[in-house]
Amino acid sequence: MKIAIFTDTYIPQVNGVSKTLQRLASYLESQKIEYRLFAPQTKHSAFHSDMVYRFTSVPLIVYPECRLALPNISVIRKNLEHFRPDLIHIATPFNIGLAGLYLGKKLNIPIVGSYHTHFDQYLQYYELPLVSKLLWRYLHWFHHSFRTTFVPSEDARKELIRHGFSNLKIWSRGVDCDSFHPHFQEEWLKQKYSIKVPYILTYVGRLAPEKDLDTLMKIAKELPDVISRKVHWLIVGDGPLRKSLEKEALTNMTFTGYQKGRMLTQIYAGSSLFIFPSTTETFGNVVLESMACGTPVIASKAGGVQEIVENGKTGLLCTPGQVEEFTHSISKLLNDEKLLTKMNNSARTYALSRSWESIFSQLLLDYEEILTAHLVSYA
Repeated sequence: MKIAIFTDTYIPQVNGVSKTLQRLASYLESQKIEYRLFAPQTKHSAFHSDMVYRFTSVPLIVYPECRLALPNISVIRKNLEHFRPDLIHIATPFNIGLAGLYLGKKLNIPIVGSYHTHFDQYLQYYELPLVSKLLWRYLHWFHHSFRTTFVPSEDARKELIRHGFSNLKIWSRGVDCDSFHPHFQEEWLKQKYSIKVPYILTYVGRLAPEKDLDTLMKIAKELPDVISRKVHWLIVGDGPLRKSLEKEALTNMTFTGYQKGRMLTQIYAGSSLFIFPSTTETFGNVVLESMACGTPVIASKAGGVQEIVENGKTGLLCTPGQVEEFTHSISKLLNDEKLLTKMNNSARTYALSRSWESIFSQLLLDYEEILTAHLVSYA
């Protein structure tokens, strides 16, 4: 089997889609499955390798972290004709994704796609709700030619069905429990960030409107004084809201910027709780990473996150936007060491059941089923 992957985001960009595709590429290599991946060129990425081809891109004005690629269709076509992939997997609906769709049809290569992001929900946060209907029309057209559209959660599947999509399959997400683990000392983290209070509350993710960070800041400000005096907040990530958030930050709040690898694991593992108010997640990779490090999650009961966090066992789920519920949940767990320890263990145990190996193995089986159906239709 030969796979061509088209995506408008890839490492070193930091988001759930780029990380998932990086892991997919690594898995394909481990299984000796040939692939080519077409992605945007970024400031810190190699231009291209034997398997990853990069194309010039420019930052979006409203969101510089996201980039608009300028793919060279003739170069991609020559590459595909030489590589002769059995299947094209399109991960994003923008310029590189459009190039994959166009060439897949031209060269009669079966196409599958994946849906990763609730863009229509993002529009509410950028004051563009009127664009929502046009966006859904476009996405419906874009995915219409796919043999299958893979979604990361049951919640995302139901959302697409509601908008008239068909041929949907769940391609869930896993976590590397060897890389993300609880075996780090909390004291090391406290020394690094000069934290002298007992508890660390952490958020990891983009610092952007769609992550409900207004809610996060209200939670921090409205914690009861008796709890607030005992906690320090670590805000991990970067994005268009960082400067404004830093201006309104409390004295017990540290912005760390992007973190990865061992450092990110140490932050998760050294934290008492992971706080995640976002309501727009199709899955929530960072939630699963935190749980793998033995850190329970307090999150909004929304999107794919509610399928990861078992309320009362691996964390607590709160009504979206209800600050009082979040502050009550934080207080409840920090005041009950026995329950907190129990949740630590349950979170880690759950994460151990979500291996990437089994998830990618199932994806390959789905690829094979799609290819078999394609061959039968042309027999």
